[in-house]
Amino acid sequence: MRGAPRVSKRESVPAHVTGRPPELEDWLNRRLYHPLSARLANALAPTPVTPNAVSVAGGALVVLAAGLYASGLGIAAAAAGLGIHMAWHVLDGADGDLARMTGRASAAGEIVDGASDYLSHLVLYIALASVLADQIGGAGWLLMIAAGIARAFQTTFYETQRRQYGWWVHGSAWLRSGEEEALGAARGPFGGLTRLYLAVSDWMARGGRALDTRFERSDEAGREALRKEVRRQVLPVVRAAMPLSSNIRTIVIGIAMIAGLPILIVVFELVVLSLVLAFLADRAERAIAAVLAAQPPTNSR
Repeated sequence: MRGAPRVSKRESVPAHVTGRPPELEDWLNRRLYHPLSARLANALAPTPVTPNAVSVAGGALVVLAAGLYASGLGIAAAAAGLGIHMAWHVLDGADGDLARMTGRASAAGEIVDGASDYLSHLVLYIALASVLADQIGGAGWLLMIAAGIARAFQTTFYETQRRQYGWWVHGSAWLRSGEEEALGAARGPFGGLTRLYLAVSDWMARGGRALDTRFERSDEAGREALRKEVRRQVLPVVRAAMPLSSNIRTIVIGIAMIAGLPILIVVFELVVLSLVLAFLADRAERAIAAVLAAQPPTNSR
């Protein structure tokens, strides 16, 4: 949030600064990525390095990992690619931490972060497709590109569920909560990408905007009742959606490439995670509907 104080290296970064609900942190985030992100953000806070520069550097790491995966240099190169891809998670957390800790959080920064992530992973999937095509022919391109498209939908679903939960329960701002600013900050292709992301996000979180409105129109007692109901109804769905996050798939991609079997990536993302998404999309919609039904409007304005 703007004006948030810098956090000492000896302190944990609180949820209202990081925008990460602690109840949604998996082991890798809690024990590895986010502690390192906080340390890096603290180290960069006194320097001229901007959050956007960290976002772009993170994207560059993904592109470097893609090059190593596609290099054909064997297990060592693939293992290095996995390590570099995992390092992206640290930078991916540090850019937001740095922005909030130094009062530079903005919708424009979130757009840059998202564009860096999506574009760099587009390069990654093109590289993976080229490796798979070398093994099974032209079908490899189609299968891996389909897996990449599936990943985009899966990630959007998970991020939307996680971020709207953080907004409702912890007040952690995100793109939809600052939509007007986001669309005003987006220019050229970024404007189109932002609108596309919000449209897909709305499609995958039916009822989410209605609950936004319910929070806005409720008094504080009503909001607290809504938060309690969101924790009860929505939290289990968001936790169940954690396999759709980037953490597990980064490990799967690395292991598949070390084994020389990129087809495993297709099976995992195009089949396994698509089934997970299909199951959870219905559960998420029903959970939000249950919150709306349990808590009638209070103090409407």
